[in-house]
Amino acid sequence: MNRIIFLFCLMNLLVYSSYSQDIAQWRGPNRDGIYQESGLLKSWPETGPVLLWHYDEIGEGHSSAAVTNDRIYTNGEINGIGYIFSFDLSGKLLWKIPYGEEWTESWQGVRSTPLIYDGKIYLMSGFGKLVCRKADNGDLIWTIDILKDFNAPNIKWGITENLLIDGNKLFCTPGGPEANVVAIDRNTGKLVWKCAAKGEASAYCSPALFSHNNRKILVTHTAGSIIGIDAENGKFLWSVDQPNTWSVHANTPVYIDGSVYCVSGYDKGGVMLKLSSDGSSVSETWRSPSISNRMGGFVVINGKILGSDDSGKAWYCTDWKTGTDMYHEKVTGKGNIISAEGLLYLYGDNGEVVLAQPTPTGFGKVSTFKVPFGTAQHWAHLVIKNGRLYVRHGNSLMAFDIRKK
Repeated sequence: MNRIIFLFCLMNLLVYSSYSQDIAQWRGPNRDGIYQESGLLKSWPETGPVLLWHYDEIGEGHSSAAVTNDRIYTNGEINGIGYIFSFDLSGKLLWKIPYGEEWTESWQGVRSTPLIYDGKIYLMSGFGKLVCRKADNGDLIWTIDILKDFNAPNIKWGITENLLIDGNKLFCTPGGPEANVVAIDRNTGKLVWKCAAKGEASAYCSPALFSHNNRKILVTHTAGSIIGIDAENGKFLWSVDQPNTWSVHANTPVYIDGSVYCVSGYDKGGVMLKLSSDGSSVSETWRSPSISNRMGGFVVINGKILGSDDSGKAWYCTDWKTGTDMYHEKVTGKGNIISAEGLLYLYGDNGEVVLAQPTPTGFGKVSTFKVPFGTAQHWAHLVIKNGRLYVRHGNSLMAFDIRKK
């Protein structure tokens, strides 16, 4: 009997351990748009990949899906209230729970994608309400108001940040004069550290975290700057001027081999920053104002930066080391980009999804399909998990099979 009890407890422990390590976050495992998938189709049928299911009542918004090994989470605004939705992998709704007031002004709907970590859901509303709930049933664990608690103003189109966790620290950017960027204990909601930085407003940016010569550094944009912070203690390390017309900097920076690339829209363009050996300062390697990427993200493949330009050139390829403009191509409408197995997945604001194989001279358009369901803007970033492509269009979430047969 004791042996049976021991085996039962061991099995439950293994199941819990597997579930607790299942992490789903903004733009993939490393927040860089690269999905570590294999066995995917190299081209799609003329009508597009097989649509497995769709759910058309998730409310308004632009957040993506957060997909674990056995659950799917997203959020939406319905009649002014934000809801978190949980589905199984077949698209069956498991539960739907309200979390508070959501954005109903210009570009109505939810802004930020849920973060799933260690069996918990973390989510920021457009009004700065930060909630932590149980991932299995949605029960509330804690909630705080980052704008009220940290004396920060909301911004023109609603606070927008896809949250980031390291260990027990949850990072976010209220944009207050004293608590500009904060680290919160992810288990309790209590403040771990605060950094005044430059005291600028938040700027719709989802931060990046990386280890540089054994120092963890958090990099994000505020209204007119790119800033670097020691992630362990909140020490303000450096800043680089990066103002644009509307103080919108919605792209997550990417770090590779001691350098960080950041890019903004509204004709500001991109800049490559080289970190000092201890990360306490940076210098500009190159700056390219010709690339104006507003909120579609970018990927880096084989030393090339690929993304969408919102100044009319559509899609671009830039050399990582030099900033040289390699080529532009109007593959589809401007939009967002992710990658898996070296292929590109582009989601245009015209509702077209494109599969492309990048070449030295162009994007190499392979296959396309039109998104069949949903309303309003095609702004939600694509997600790939276990051979499925998840597409959100306003009030609809769709799952497509992109696995090889």
